[in-house]
Amino acid sequence: MLSYFLSKRFRESKKQLGFIGFLTRASTLGVMLGMAVLIIALSVINGFEQQLEQRLLSVVPHVSYQAPYEPINNWPSKVELLEKQPGVIAATPEINLTAMIQFKGQLKASQLKGVVTSRHHLVSNIGDFITQSKLQDLQPGQVIVGAGIAESLSAQVGDKVQLLVANKQADNPLAAPKRMTAEIVGLINMGGPIDQTSVIVPLSVLQQNLGLDELQTTDLRVKVEDIFAANQIAMQAGRALPDLVYVSSWFRTQGSLYMDIQMVRTIVYLVVFLIIAVASFNIISSMVMEVKEKRADIAILKTMGAKDSTIFATFALQGVTYAGIGATLGAIIGIIVAINIPDIFRAWINYSDVNPLEGVYFIEYLPSKIVWMDIYFSLVITLIMAVLASLFPAWQATKTDPAKVLGNG
Repeated sequence: MLSYFLSKRFRESKKQLGFIGFLTRASTLGVMLGMAVLIIALSVINGFEQQLEQRLLSVVPHVSYQAPYEPINNWPSKVELLEKQPGVIAATPEINLTAMIQFKGQLKASQLKGVVTSRHHLVSNIGDFITQSKLQDLQPGQVIVGAGIAESLSAQVGDKVQLLVANKQADNPLAAPKRMTAEIVGLINMGGPIDQTSVIVPLSVLQQNLGLDELQTTDLRVKVEDIFAANQIAMQAGRALPDLVYVSSWFRTQGSLYMDIQMVRTIVYLVVFLIIAVASFNIISSMVMEVKEKRADIAILKTMGAKDSTIFATFALQGVTYAGIGATLGAIIGIIVAINIPDIFRAWINYSDVNPLEGVYFIEYLPSKIVWMDIYFSLVITLIMAVLASLFPAWQATKTDPAKVLGNG
C-alpha cells in the first residue's frame, strides 16, 4: 500500500518535470498505439479466417474424388458407401468441366458444374448466395451463373446464353465444341472470384453431353465434419471406393490461402510486439532519469526506515502503471475501431470509388472478428514486458546511498 501511494505521488510530481514527463508520455503513447494496431490487425485477420471457414469453405469441396479415365458407375451406391465412413457428413455426385459461356458475341471462360439439385445443399451452401432463383428449382435448359460473369457479358436473368464445352466424344481433338443453350434463371452473388467463374447446370445435362447414363458421374464430392482433418478423412474414406480416382481436398485448392492468413497473423504478432517492446523499454530511460532526479527523496525515505523492497516496488509499479495505462487505452481504442472497421472500409470505398479487394480476394469487403483471448494475451504480454523493463531502474533506486546523497546535498 505504501509503495502504491509513493508511486502515485512520484507520478503526480513528474508531470512538472518537462523532459522526463515528455519521455514518459511518449512511451505510454507508443504502447497505446501498438496495442490498438495489434487488436485491429488481429481482428481483421480473425475476420478473414472466419469468412474463409463460413463462406469459401462452405462452397468449395471439402473432399473430392475425380475419375481420371473411366466414369464412376452406380454413383448412388458409392455415395451411400462414402456417407458410412467416419468423419463424413454427406456426399453427392458432380461433373466439373471447363467451358466458355457466350452471349451476343462475347465470350467468358467459366467452370461448369453439373449437380444433383436435390442433394447439392447437403455438401455446399452455394444456395445461400443464389439470388432470383433456388438451386432446387433448376431444370434442364436453365443455368445459374456468377454475378461477375453476367456483368462481364452484360447479361441478365431471363437472357439465353450458349455454353461451349469440349467435344470429348469426337476422335478429332480439334473437333468443334458442343453447344448448349440455356436460360439464366439465377445469379451467384458471393462477392469474390467464385462470382467470376461459376456456372451451374443440372447433372443430367452434362451426363448427356459426355455420353454418360444417369447412374454415371466423373466426380464425387464429400462434406466432412472437421475441415482441418480433411486430408486424413479423404484418404481413409477413399480407400472404401472400388474405383480408380484422384483424391483431392480443400487444402490443395485453398490451403495456400489459409496458410497465408496464419503467416500474416504470425508476422503481425512479431512486428507489433516488437513495437510494444520498444515502447515499453523506452520507459527505462524515463525511469532511470527519474531515479536520479528523486535520489534525495529516496534517501530521505531510507533514513525514515523504508525498506529496499518498498523502494523497489514503488519504481517497478511506476513502469507497470505507465504501460498499463497505455495498454488499456490502446485496447479500448482498438476494440472500438475493430468493431466499426467494416463500416469504415465501406465508407472509404464509397468515398474513393476504389476497392482494393475487388477481384483479388475471396471476399470484397473487410471483415472483423474480435477474439477476447487475443486481447487478454496481448495485455498480459505487454504487462510482462513492462515489468521486465522496470526491473533495472527499480533495482538502481534501491542502491541509493542516503549518506552520500544527503552528505553531498
